[in-house]
Amino acid sequence: MSSAARVVELWRYPVKSMGGERCAGVDVDTHGIVGDRSYALVDALTGKVASAKNPRLWSSLLRFRARYLQPPGRNGHTAPVEITLPSGELRSSDDPSLDADLSSGLGRAVRLSKSAPAAPTLEEYWPDLEELAHRDEVTDEAMPTHTFFDCATVHVLTTNTLAALGARYPDGNFDAGRFRPNLLLTADDGDFIEDAWIGSRVQVGNVVLRVTGPAPRCVMTTLPHDGLPPDLGVLRTAARHHNAHVGIYAEVERGGTIAAGDTLEPLS
Repeated sequence: MSSAARVVELWRYPVKSMGGERCAGVDVDTHGIVGDRSYALVDALTGKVASAKNPRLWSSLLRFRARYLQPPGRNGHTAPVEITLPSGELRSSDDPSLDADLSSGLGRAVRLSKSAPAAPTLEEYWPDLEELAHRDEVTDEAMPTHTFFDCATVHVLTTNTLAALGARYPDGNFDAGRFRPNLLLTADDGDFIEDAWIGSRVQVGNVVLRVTGPAPRCVMTTLPHDGLPPDLGVLRTAARHHNAHVGIYAEVERGGTIAAGDTLEPLS
C-alpha cells in the first residue's frame, strides 16, 4: 500500500440493527467501541435476538434510530438511549411504555435488553443467490457469548473496497451505510486493501486491534433504509468478486481513543 489509510467516519450503533450515530471520536475498550451494540431487541416468543438479518421479521428495524442521551461511559455500556420511531416520535430507553411502542411498531412482541444472554442467537435469511452457502433459507446463527455482536467487536471498511465493488457494478449504490462499519477509512489507492491486514495487528489512534478475518456480508446490505433503494445486486457483486467479503473484523488488544483523521498503521 503506497499511502496510509486514514479514518474518515466513525460509527456506533447503540441498539442492534437500528440506525446509529456518527461520532467525531470514540472511546474503545476490550469490548469494542464503547456503547456499540449495548442494547438489542429480544423476541418475546423465541428469545432470539431481533436482527434485520432476517428481514421477513425485522426489516423495519432499520427504520428506527438510536443515540445516547449522554456519553455511554466505560463501565457497563448501559447509559440511556433515545430511540426515534419511524413516525419521528422519540422514546427513552427508560420509558416503561417503550417495549409496548416497539412491539406495536414492529408487529411482534419484543423487549429492549441491555443484558446479552450467555449464548445469544439470531436468525439469518440467505437470499436465493447461487454464490452463497445457503439459498432462500433461514438459519440460526450463534453470536459471541454475552454480546449483541454478529462475529467480532469492531468492523473496519475502506472506501477503496466500496469503489472497487462499485466499478464492477456501476448501477449499484455502495454507500457505506449499507455495510454499517464502525471505522470507515480511505487511502489514495489500492483495491480491497483491508485484505492485507488480516491476521495482523494494527494501530488506529492509540488503539491496537487484532484483525481476525474478513467480514462476510448478508442480506442486510440489500435492504432499503436511509434513502438507499433495495438492491440484491450489491450482495451478488460482493459474492461474485470478493467471496461476499466487504471489510474486516477485529478484536481490541489495547483500548484507547480513535478520532476522525487518525491513520491506521500495521504493526505486525
